[in-house]
Amino acid sequence: MDKIKIRGGNPLKGKIWISGAKNAALPLMTASLLTDEVLTLRNLPHLADITTLANLLAQHGVELHMNGSAGSEGCAGRVLEMHAKTIETTKAPYELVRKMRASILVLGPLLAREGHAEVSLPGGCAIGSRPVDLHLQGMEQLGAEIELKEGYVHAKAPKGLIGGEVMFPKVSVGATENIMMAAVLAKGTTRMINAAREPEVVDLAECLMGMGANIQGAGTDTITIEGVDRLHGYTHTVVPDRIETGTYAMAAAMTGGELELVGARPEHLRSMIDQLAQAGVSIEELENGMIARCSGERVMGTDIMTEPYPGYPTDLQAQTMALMSTADGASMITETIFENRFMHVPELCRMGANITVHGSSALVRGQAKLTGAEVMATDLRASFSLIMAGLVADGETVLNRVYHLDRGYERVEDKLAACGADIERIKGE
Repeated sequence: MDKIKIRGGNPLKGKIWISGAKNAALPLMTASLLTDEVLTLRNLPHLADITTLANLLAQHGVELHMNGSAGSEGCAGRVLEMHAKTIETTKAPYELVRKMRASILVLGPLLAREGHAEVSLPGGCAIGSRPVDLHLQGMEQLGAEIELKEGYVHAKAPKGLIGGEVMFPKVSVGATENIMMAAVLAKGTTRMINAAREPEVVDLAECLMGMGANIQGAGTDTITIEGVDRLHGYTHTVVPDRIETGTYAMAAAMTGGELELVGARPEHLRSMIDQLAQAGVSIEELENGMIARCSGERVMGTDIMTEPYPGYPTDLQAQTMALMSTADGASMITETIFENRFMHVPELCRMGANITVHGSSALVRGQAKLTGAEVMATDLRASFSLIMAGLVADGETVLNRVYHLDRGYERVEDKLAACGADIERIKGE
């Protein structure tokens, strides 16, 4: 199993090209199931999760063709063509779905196009229950019959889906995306209330509209969809990854360096930019990206609370905790989205961080320095928080379970090494 070795002390300086967003690319890929014509995605990141979903789509009968490869300028050259001319099977088996929770997103498209689907309950990062209840309840509001049996969701709508009103009791990005894809081919009008507002939801809606869907209100908490008979092919560019952007912005500030994040969209990170400005993280907005740096010798401690978009992203919580672990002063970080997302705390403490967890909040007392250690990634975002800690720690840090990192960050060691980091990947046997 691969490991990453880091020797701390070097400030990050240079340019990093921001990859396409994983959290946008995955639902966009499943949208290929909605049409018998070719859907082409540009700016696709090269990630383990993308490969996992590609394998799942292939077994459903989707023909996939990859053109281009990742180069010095991120993954702008990666183009994926997907052609679901016919659906060979509507079953998403456990052996493929177990690796990634986003696999549940095939449910809506398969149900809408074929009238039935059999999808294994998914797996993924162990950061909370993340139940699929909201997905299933939404499908039932569109007329689907749902049965859970032997670890699978059995869904059918023999007469087709029918538009309806879907009220989400809490905001769910995945459920919003799944219901949106199901509703575009349903008969009549669907209204989703308390829908997720994330840029990735908007990106999916824009792609679906390019394919011929009738969607209004994406980016607000109420989305209205008028069903159409069929969708056609389309070419769409995946939105830049705001989580990768925020991660590298914090890494630049934490190391006392300066990074130009090419292709980043600051408008997708207003909550982070505003909040971290209080900590002394400076963001200079450019025509095609932004520059991140620390305005002082160390960042200042500041309190953070994660919230649904446009609030502070939960996917930046672990990285923020790493940043605050070397801040001047104390910080309180409160997690309101996932109930079990502090598993990185013991690993950061192994490196000298002073963090005390109280329920859904963590008190972080900033330390003047951290010390390198052998640590273990517990989930995707936690893995990069440990890399950040390693970049500033005295001595050597070895990160185990790198497969978590590879699920969501493209070519990390290459991007960081090009900006001055002493980092290398050690290939496993």
